Amino acid sequence: MTAAASAIFIVPPFPGATPHGIVRSPVNGAPAGDAAATATELIKAMRRHRIGGAFWQGDDIWSSTGVVRASGDDPHLLLAAIAGRPIDASGDGAFAGLARLTPGSVEAEAALRDHVVRHLIDGCAFADPFTGEPIGLIPLVEILGGWRRMIDANRPIAAAFGFAHWKRDTVDPLLWAGQPVPFLSASTSALRDLPPDASIALWKARVPAAFLAEAEAGPWRIMEVEDGFIRSSGLGADCVPPLSIVVDDLGVHYDASRANRLEEMLAEGGTTADDLARARRLRDWLVREGVSKYGVGTGSPLPREGGDMRHLLVVGQVEDDRSVLFGGGALRSNLELLRRVREQAPEAWIVYRPHPDVEAGHRRGAIPTDVARQFADTIDPGSPISALIAMADEIHVMTSLAGFEALLQDKQVTTHGMPFFAGWGLTHDLGPSLPRRNRNLSLDELMATVLLRYPRYLDPVTGLPCTAEILVMRLLSGVQRQNVALVLLRRLVGWAKRASAQFVGQR
Repeated sequence: MTAAASAIFIVPPFPGATPHGIVRSPVNGAPAGDAAATATELIKAMRRHRIGGAFWQGDDIWSSTGVVRASGDDPHLLLAAIAGRPIDASGDGAFAGLARLTPGSVEAEAALRDHVVRHLIDGCAFADPFTGEPIGLIPLVEILGGWRRMIDANRPIAAAFGFAHWKRDTVDPLLWAGQPVPFLSASTSALRDLPPDASIALWKARVPAAFLAEAEAGPWRIMEVEDGFIRSSGLGADCVPPLSIVVDDLGVHYDASRANRLEEMLAEGGTTADDLARARRLRDWLVREGVSKYGVGTGSPLPREGGDMRHLLVVGQVEDDRSVLFGGGALRSNLELLRRVREQAPEAWIVYRPHPDVEAGHRRGAIPTDVARQFADTIDPGSPISALIAMADEIHVMTSLAGFEALLQDKQVTTHGMPFFAGWGLTHDLGPSLPRRNRNLSLDELMATVLLRYPRYLDPVTGLPCTAEILVMRLLSGVQRQNVALVLLRRLVGWAKRASAQFVGQR
């Protein structure tokens, strides 16, 4: 292990994070890192991702333009040379000779490669910050580069509004840009104190209507935050914090009334062959293990109670949820959805799945059992959604993410609203058409953008922003992030609401 490697390859100090050390001494003097990672490849990768040193700081070597002055034995001179910065070295030292070379010249690049081999490759070994397992140097740079892109995207955020206290510990690292995220109460005075060129992170469903109206009418750039698509093991309505969020600077994926960044990414394409292969592997993994938004499916395969009849799964939603209000079109009622499906398929066996938050007593959208049974043959509130999807021949949704999860299983999906996964040639759409969605996608293209490129994920073990694969691995191993006492309290509140509603209904 060299001092230069330890000074140059650093994990950003994300709030609450406890990463594994990434620079180590090689075992038995073995060559460090990935044998295929040549000095030339490393230099190109570092320049492409702009990483090395304290790259999360706004005035880091990559962002500044002035001369880098340091003693000749300071490893930051090597980083400055990689970044193409002019160098002024004082005294002698291992890196002093770099100051006498013209940045970018053939001679300088050759000398730089020699230094990189000597100080960053030979005698060094590297570890994955999430697992501590050995990792190649180029893959490590890719991880650091992903953090750099996220941090740079977060830099304009001057304040965050609408974030419940129980969410902040997991959201904070995903919105971090080198300093604590300023979570503020949603007051108009706090809003007016912000400079007009500021960006604000906003959880719209959790701020007062008057505040939201002023924020949207003002000069500030809004970065809307919502739960991601692989969220947690447990319900948000039970105060289980999200391990995945989306941050959209145009709108949000479920609001079909306006353009959003996910829709733009899907329309423009841009997925690589590596993205598609990775999406295919992730999809196979999610289906095999029954992973959904709120947990991991377990148990035996579900029986087809209707025998050889065509089985339709109708998925209920929270009726006052923003995804229904802004993406449901003219249909915003679970009962109306169920009635419509029965009218369209009078001979089918229909299974109705109430939304977990509604069933828990926290949200609006319940259908009395005797009413639901007029249209559904079975009401199943408890089976894993992945198992219900596997049992069904076709899935009907307004905008529910269950429709997207059904696509993962290659099921036929009918949408009655305008969810983000409709309009791309993969679903049977009964809701209004959207001209902005003007191309057909393959399933892997949809998956790559929706699960890999658009969301942000948090590793509940190390507290580091991570990939979808790391989060899925943690969920499958049973790792959770939650306040047990708060979760139990929320469940008791939901139970009391359900009991009260049943008592009133019996009077």
